[in-house]
Amino acid sequence: MRRSLLTTSAVALLVLTACGDDDPTASTGDGEITEVTLTLNWVPYGEHAPFYYGVAEGIYEEEGIDLEIRPGSGSGTTVQQVAQSQTDFGWADTPPLLNGITEGMPIKSVGVFLQTGPASVEFFSEQGITEPADLVDKVVAGTPGDAMYATFPAWLELNGVNPEDVEVVNVDPAGKIAALVEGRADAIMGFFHDQAPTIEDISGKPVDALLYTDWGMNLLGTGIVAHQNTIDDDPELVEAFVRATARSWEAAAENPDAAAAAMEEGADETPPAQVLRAQLDESIGLLRLDEAGAPGVNSEEQWQETIDLLSEHAELSDPGDPSTYWDSSFSTTQ
Repeated sequence: MRRSLLTTSAVALLVLTACGDDDPTASTGDGEITEVTLTLNWVPYGEHAPFYYGVAEGIYEEEGIDLEIRPGSGSGTTVQQVAQSQTDFGWADTPPLLNGITEGMPIKSVGVFLQTGPASVEFFSEQGITEPADLVDKVVAGTPGDAMYATFPAWLELNGVNPEDVEVVNVDPAGKIAALVEGRADAIMGFFHDQAPTIEDISGKPVDALLYTDWGMNLLGTGIVAHQNTIDDDPELVEAFVRATARSWEAAAENPDAAAAAMEEGADETPPAQVLRAQLDESIGLLRLDEAGAPGVNSEEQWQETIDLLSEHAELSDPGDPSTYWDSSFSTTQ
């Protein structure tokens, strides 16, 4: 199954105590504004445009929040910063969140937004790869330690491919795109919604991807992470932040051009305009609104699937049930 990377996804839309280093004195719900920090999973790219759009459109302000958006340096670092009360909320991938909690970090998800995980194998379209079996005798670059790398052999086996028939080469995260563009790998393990538009922009060649979820394996993607103290001490703030974020994603899906423009205006550094917009379009398609009903609304079944996959294939030790990792009380269908 081939998935084109630069097509706009059609989305059916339906119309949530700050513990960081800021020290706000106001609280939400009384007409005053609370200063809140959000640390992203990475430096700004198209997936993050809804946050900047929510700020520009006054959505967070309407919910009593003065939001400061901070760039990140990886989901693992972001969850650590939330756990250490260096930021009020984090935007992080689900596997590092689960690992952090099993290691004792006092954090939880209050809603995953990218419910179709972006984990994939990416390659140039000219190779004619359409299914996992086409990866036999190919060189695939991946990064040891991440969830995609850990579950790749199981994903191949699930699709009738012997992992020994696919050559895997180890590269660091920053080197994967170069490995593909320079021809040192036939394909890479990565997040298609982020990397593929960048690869197309660099190389001038179309990129396709095999999504793990399209071939039998879904890992929940990025969402909001909060410190347990914030959840316990100021649930009204958490609810307001989740609600504002859901509204911002809905608004961005309705007007992606304006959302992309808001990010270009509000972020210090952004990808080229066409890359940013392609990344945003693909991110919106991962919300899975046809099942969720609204951004950030999850089910126990989704969480259990991710927990089971990481427990079996990615050394998630002593896994708990979904409530160990996710507080469902802030979900809303608005």
